[in-house]
Amino acid sequence: MVQRFAVIGNPVEHSLSPLIHQQFAQQMNIPLTYEKIKGDDHSFEQQVLEFFNQGGKGLNVTLPYKQRAFELAKVHTPRCTLAGAANTLWMKDAILYADNTDGIGLICDLTRMFELQNKNILILGSGGATRGILYPLLEMKPDSLTVANRTVEKAEELQKAFPQIRITGLDRVHGVFDLIINATSASLEGHTLALPEEIMRSRPLCYDLAYNQKGVTPFVLYARALGCQAVDGLGMLVEQAAEAFYIWNGEKPLTAPVIEFLRPD
Repeated sequence: MVQRFAVIGNPVEHSLSPLIHQQFAQQMNIPLTYEKIKGDDHSFEQQVLEFFNQGGKGLNVTLPYKQRAFELAKVHTPRCTLAGAANTLWMKDAILYADNTDGIGLICDLTRMFELQNKNILILGSGGATRGILYPLLEMKPDSLTVANRTVEKAEELQKAFPQIRITGLDRVHGVFDLIINATSASLEGHTLALPEEIMRSRPLCYDLAYNQKGVTPFVLYARALGCQAVDGLGMLVEQAAEAFYIWNGEKPLTAPVIEFLRPD
């Protein structure tokens, strides 16, 4: 029987998730369909429940609904509970389950190129994307992890859940960092973030959670212009999708061929 999967978000037209899961399905010889569902702010919860009531097996959730998906689910994995946001849903015995695979997706991609232990990490932004990656990053035992946000009060809320982190305003960030992660929506909106020169002078690895399949994001372009190694989040996207695929199907696909397929150069 062909199983039905989907991703829900708004906007969702740009999503590569259907293509990624179709590649995984071919690898594992699992018949499935995977569609895009444009989320509606007023009826998101109803859309999710209808998907499963109509026989859907698994649903990915993207911006801006990850926290609403978390609240809708009855059972959460430990990492999903820590994130307070969900990107992977499934129904079991008429109960909605939730997980968050963003963090493990980031770690899998980052550790291919970078040793996280004993490093100083800076995350830009304190929204849902940051919540999803904080705990897995802290598990890698960095020397320090700082979150910089335009509104410090919002970062303070994050610090209540993760007291190990340091917080600061985006306009007051200073120090020497080995890794800078852009978790803001700036690249998605086509904007560039400018950081103090002293921060970029040490040539940190710069990682943008956003991605551009056919080009580079504004943050990656900015960092490379300053002599930093910089990559976008396409690898993370594929890795988190592989974890969701494993949750739903019990088989873990290979990610490297799919990353190469999406970006052959």
